[in-house]
Amino acid sequence: MILLGTSGWQYRDWRGRFYPAGLPQTRWLEHYAERFATVEVNNAFYRLPERDIFARWRGRTPDDFCVAVKMSRYLTHIKRLREPDEPVDRFLSRATALGDRLGPVLLQLPPNLPADVPALDRTLSRFPADVRVTVEPRHPSWWTDQTREVLERHRAALCWADRGGRPVTPLWRTADFGYLRLHEGRARPHPRYGRAALRSWLDRIGSTFTGDETTFVFFNNDPGGAAIADAAALAGTARRRNIPISRAPAPSTTG
Repeated sequence: MILLGTSGWQYRDWRGRFYPAGLPQTRWLEHYAERFATVEVNNAFYRLPERDIFARWRGRTPDDFCVAVKMSRYLTHIKRLREPDEPVDRFLSRATALGDRLGPVLLQLPPNLPADVPALDRTLSRFPADVRVTVEPRHPSWWTDQTREVLERHRAALCWADRGGRPVTPLWRTADFGYLRLHEGRARPHPRYGRAALRSWLDRIGSTFTGDETTFVFFNNDPGGAAIADAAALAGTARRRNIPISRAPAPSTTG
């Protein structure tokens, strides 16, 4: 199963493309959740919401909705994975208000953070076993057997990432779920993804994960509604190939 969504839902230029012009922004999450089954919350990276905000998101979304949450930059970019206990505990004390809506926690590491496998090990150890974690390293020194072993031991997924229609990470399988972030395509209008790139990602997912395992796929190319249009295109291609995929808007509704 592919669980499909976008990285965030509150983009002003989606009004008129995805959100009806007259729909108040206070109802955008409900509109989004009727058309997608998951979202990745990016703004938690910049400012961690209070627990009651997470609880409200839970109350505003359907039972089958799943919220992936990006870890606060305080841990990843300021502390740089050092002394993880307090930042992880504070994050979980708030995000767990999502209850059964809580999906994977994304740790996106700074591009200038070289590999520190012991620090990553300590950080992952702080998460309880029932919380799924995915890690997006961005410095090439992380691509080692030691990194892979730590991810596998903690059952944390390596976050696959794409720029320009190509992988920028190894395609390791380190957990029983997958996680893919599509940052920027090469098609027009920029930053759209072309059909060949989308088909290639479906092939990679299908050759790595079994039919009863979930792969989260989030389009992060939000300008101009590209993420919405590309998600609709990916869903259409998956269905034509009989690949199980969660709900997505029809291409005609993406502007």
